[in-house]
Amino acid sequence: MKAAIIGATGFVGQHITNELVSRDIDVIGISRKEKVSQQANLKYLAVDATDVQALAAALEGMDVVVSAFSPGWTNPDIYDDFISGSKAIQQAVRQSGVKRFISIGGAGSLYLPDGRQLVDTFPQDNPFVPGAKAARDYFNILKDEKDLDWVFFSPAMDMHQGITTGRTGKYRLGKDHPVMDEEGNNVLSGEDLAVVIADEVEHPRHHQQRFTAAY
Repeated sequence: MKAAIIGATGFVGQHITNELVSRDIDVIGISRKEKVSQQANLKYLAVDATDVQALAAALEGMDVVVSAFSPGWTNPDIYDDFISGSKAIQQAVRQSGVKRFISIGGAGSLYLPDGRQLVDTFPQDNPFVPGAKAARDYFNILKDEKDLDWVFFSPAMDMHQGITTGRTGKYRLGKDHPVMDEEGNNVLSGEDLAVVIADEVEHPRHHQQRFTAAY
């Protein structure tokens, strides 16, 4: 199997890349900067994710494309850049001829029991709101995609570098609502997010829909 990871050197992308490589999957890691790989089944390419033609050429021949694209949480234009970058990636996947597309979004579009989406419960001056809204709005765009066998993954609310659980290989799946533990927490480590995505790459269970996961 051959997989391309867009944003392969970022926090999420790096974990996914490492997990797929450990499973003997041939991986093309795509990022802004060129990087040398020490593994035989991993090759890095420096490609601008917004360059549709160049990206489409790099993706040709892949079995699946995983997008962990992020313009950076401190980027003042994160909303516009996330939307435009994600749309460009989607177009490039379509042009490349690859059918399976997994997009990593955010938890902000998950629904609470009262029907509100998580992002709408945050203070509007929260610095993560623009990025969360961008991921939500891109998910609504992706819903109209008919040609690709796409999946949109929403991580847990608590999924960041401060989660020290490491790789347990254990998780529970959900669809549009956060997966809570007995104490009402919604948590997943970066390493176990990678396990979730790698499992989906190897054994597709979701098609043209969103899903989520947590402990």
